[in-house]
Amino acid sequence: MQQAMELRLPDRVPVMCQLALGHYFLHAGLKPLEIWYSSEGFAAALINLQKRYNFDGILINLPGRDPNYEDYLEKIESGAREMRLRWRNGNYTIFPLDDNPHYYQADGTRYFPTFEEIDPEQLYYVDPWDLTDITYPFTWGFATEPRPCDDYFPEYHFDTIKHVKASVGAGISVHAEIFSPWSQFLELLNYEYALMAILDDPGKSKACLERLAEGAIDLAIKQAACGADAILISSAFAGAGLISREHYEEFVLPYEKKIVTAVKAACAVPVYTHTCGSIGDRLDLMMQTGTNGIDTLDPPPLGTVELAEAKKILSGRTFIKGNIDPVNTLLKGSLDQVKADVRRRLEIGKPGGGYILSSACSVAPHTPPENIELLAQLAEEFGKYSPGA
Repeated sequence: MQQAMELRLPDRVPVMCQLALGHYFLHAGLKPLEIWYSSEGFAAALINLQKRYNFDGILINLPGRDPNYEDYLEKIESGAREMRLRWRNGNYTIFPLDDNPHYYQADGTRYFPTFEEIDPEQLYYVDPWDLTDITYPFTWGFATEPRPCDDYFPEYHFDTIKHVKASVGAGISVHAEIFSPWSQFLELLNYEYALMAILDDPGKSKACLERLAEGAIDLAIKQAACGADAILISSAFAGAGLISREHYEEFVLPYEKKIVTAVKAACAVPVYTHTCGSIGDRLDLMMQTGTNGIDTLDPPPLGTVELAEAKKILSGRTFIKGNIDPVNTLLKGSLDQVKADVRRRLEIGKPGGGYILSSACSVAPHTPPENIELLAQLAEEFGKYSPGA
């Protein structure tokens, strides 16, 4: 993995997919509650499926959890398809057995601050995968007071990274995730209101993004200090389905560039970018952030990236990861269809190095495990580099 990320030739094309949380719930051999609410549980789920699928890397895409979360829990109501967790504060979480949980206020609504009430100076980092929901000023879990910026991330926030690093061998690349300022901004206000905000008051929006970049830099550097081998910037909402090239250049690029520059200056780890959907028209802009790699490269019909075209633009400049259709190939495809599709990706992506075999976006919860198991087998068979290649 490290050689591929450094644009050197490894012994073969490495393999690493991001799995939907629901896939862990269904296939990792642990209870969904244990995976979502426990740092140790999520670490075990990550390792179990890395071993099952022979991945060369693990993406840790949930923060560590408050070990005392049960102190806030009143009761659990079980159902055939989902659970409902009742909290002592009157709010509740709906927890599907095959999908991400969702936290609600007692009246069934979700809280989002208005753009008018936001003071950019009160922002630092917003994590949409925390135990509860968005708060403003942001508080972790069930805490009632925000933390100061110089001690913003609770110690338990890094527990999952520590558990995984202590359990896997040196040959497994461990990646940690931060949310881009743009993703945080959209999660903070709810998407449609954030999109309106950049039109109504671009100056204040940029002030918010500037502050959220500072928190993201802080988090990334702390993750690297815990042993993360690479940092993924999750920038899922920066594709053409949501914003134009012009808005990308104005509201995404400067802040992601700031993160990449700062993290590279502080740590000797690669930083790469995950953006879903239609990004074929902005690969050049994404490279201007200084990113070491681009993740997903969704092919048609999910996105707009043809792997051969991406190789022409990105080869020798960034590593590329992805391009296998997670829906039409991995979820719905037969074993023969998966084999044919993966061989084609390897034929295009392998030459010259810098390619990581992966699903484009996350592997869906109900994807047959035998389809995923094929990826490492095929990489071993068709992804090897000959000496001196």
